[in-house]
Amino acid sequence: MDAKDFSNRISSLSAECLGVLVEYPVLRELIEELVKTVESQQREIDKLRCEVKRLQDQLNLDSHNSSKPPSSDQGRATSREISLRNRTGKKPGGQKGHPGSTLGSVSNPDHIVPHRVRACSCCGRDLSSIPVSEIEKRQVFDIPPVKFEVTEHQSEVKICPRCHSVNRGSFPSRVNQPVQYGDRVKSFAVYLNQYQLIPYQRVTEMFEDLFGQSISQGTLLNAIETSYVNLESTENWIKDNILSAPTVHFDETGIYHSSKRFWLHAASTESFSYYFPHCKRGSAAMEAAGILPDYRGVAVHDHWEAYNSYGKCAHAFCNVHHLRELTRAYEQEGVSWAKEIKELLLEIKGQVDQAKDADKQALEPSLIEIYHQRYQNILTEALKIYPPGIRDKPKRGKKKQSKDKNLLDRLIKYHRETLRFMEDFNVPFDNNLVERDIRMVKVKQKISGCFRSHHGADCFCRIRGFISTLRKQEKNVLEYLSKTFQPSASYSVLLSEI
Repeated sequence: MDAKDFSNRISSLSAECLGVLVEYPVLRELIEELVKTVESQQREIDKLRCEVKRLQDQLNLDSHNSSKPPSSDQGRATSREISLRNRTGKKPGGQKGHPGSTLGSVSNPDHIVPHRVRACSCCGRDLSSIPVSEIEKRQVFDIPPVKFEVTEHQSEVKICPRCHSVNRGSFPSRVNQPVQYGDRVKSFAVYLNQYQLIPYQRVTEMFEDLFGQSISQGTLLNAIETSYVNLESTENWIKDNILSAPTVHFDETGIYHSSKRFWLHAASTESFSYYFPHCKRGSAAMEAAGILPDYRGVAVHDHWEAYNSYGKCAHAFCNVHHLRELTRAYEQEGVSWAKEIKELLLEIKGQVDQAKDADKQALEPSLIEIYHQRYQNILTEALKIYPPGIRDKPKRGKKKQSKDKNLLDRLIKYHRETLRFMEDFNVPFDNNLVERDIRMVKVKQKISGCFRSHHGADCFCRIRGFISTLRKQEKNVLEYLSKTFQPSASYSVLLSEI
């Protein structure tokens, strides 16, 4: 019996009992006090039940029903399917018909080691003079001892016999120290630190182990600074190419420098990557980055509201985020509409994938209309289970809603952005492209903790964006990275080659 039932029972006492209560006011006061206590306890119990459910729901969140990364999942050995991907039934490893990438022999090996037959292994007869009937070959791929190659530049000095002036040969413009590292050494050090995320101290140890020659952290810092300065024009060129792309992916993640939180923003296409650090997460950072304010294509992103404030471009939402939220809604809240919408989105994705495999440019207009209608019907029916709430007293702001109701409202309001991938095949189903680009930034944070300064973050973002662009375009990273140490006049060639 809850407090309300208890109060009703007290109110329904017979007249005789009420007369007794009037005759004994102390007893009446005691019962009234008990009623108040029970009502107070019931309110506290309801509050605690809500808190327990909230905590249970929070503990049940993992990578399959929220935006938490897989590394945070507790108890990998679980009976339920964590991944949102459907099982294919195929075994791990290469499938039948897969061409494979087995190590193949070369026609011109660097070294040949003959293994001669001098005597018969059976009878012991001397076979030195017997001609060879066949050669069997086996090749071993290995790394030769690695060492620095030192090039000495010698400048002649001559004294003119007529005027006795001293004449010296000219050194190359980049050979300006008695002893210095070459461009390939500096580019390799920058590559290890900025792309492979090896910390400064371990880079110096690695050089000692590989080459028998240590490189100071100061030299590495100078090399990074040189690359950062010389890549400014290249970074602007990357931004221009992103601005002209029909579809661009956007995302942001929190990082730290000097123990202070700031944000790293990313914009990505299939061919270009751009990173930008800023102390803000929202529109101020996006304005400073200088891409979204002038972009005219389709911006693919999550539901961070700051993205939606830019009206010059069209928008498309990441549906993998939707799948995770829908999974949480029907697993934890038991709402059937969430499962129906999830199945519908996956069905549409399957139709789009089949059309793309068949080299089609779009789905049939009639099929698009059918899917729009099914989508709207499911959400319209879902609204009926959320009657509008009425406040006892007027309060400022919006009334607090459940997560599943917020998700429902968002899917209704942004239905075009949610289903844009089926109307425009340039728009992907998800935002995984930029999430893959930004994932290694989190790895760096796990390895090194944080950036030492905001300038260090600026250097990392510019160099990382350049290397990521090279990787996407299948260019040799070390070759192009070494060009960042050459005079700026060569950058017109560098930009045209990428």
